[in-house]
Amino acid sequence: MTAMPDESGLIRLEFPIGEALELLRLVWAVDHALQRRSKSMAAVLGITGPQRLVIRIIGRFPSIHAKQLADILHLHPSSLTALLKRLERVRLIRRRPDERDRRRWLLGLTREGQVFNREMPGTIEAALHRTLRSIAARDLEGARIVLGRFARELDRGGGFENESRRHSGNRTTRVGRRQRNRG
Repeated sequence: MTAMPDESGLIRLEFPIGEALELLRLVWAVDHALQRRSKSMAAVLGITGPQRLVIRIIGRFPSIHAKQLADILHLHPSSLTALLKRLERVRLIRRRPDERDRRRWLLGLTREGQVFNREMPGTIEAALHRTLRSIAARDLEGARIVLGRFARELDRGGGFENESRRHSGNRTTRVGRRQRNRG
């Protein structure tokens, strides 16, 4: 099987695998590259890609509530808690009670956190800025639409169990039972 680079710069298979699998392959390439760059950032800067994203958003919206930050990041607030605690522990962010509602906390950057709240070479954000300079506005809007709809589809109710049963019947259930019995 021969492979050639396409206009994205990634290898395009000579034998077509279908639009869905091709796009999924590219999404996984992005995910893998994000993980690698995040590890590199952690080694060089001391913060991961997700931590930097949180810092940048808090920097844009000082005194943001954790719930608002979770909404922006499309995360459940409990998923954000560990990340916030880590950033607070290393003194990059601070929490203070909301004077209007003592049950809520406002997030802000510390002086040390402000160091990371700027454009920095080698970050995921810098790579995306370089990419966006070469993308037409209509292509960017198309990417937003596709990625947004894909995220919503993945988040839609039903989950894996319902989808797999609907498409493959009892076979998936038997395979699942075999795997559980092995573990």
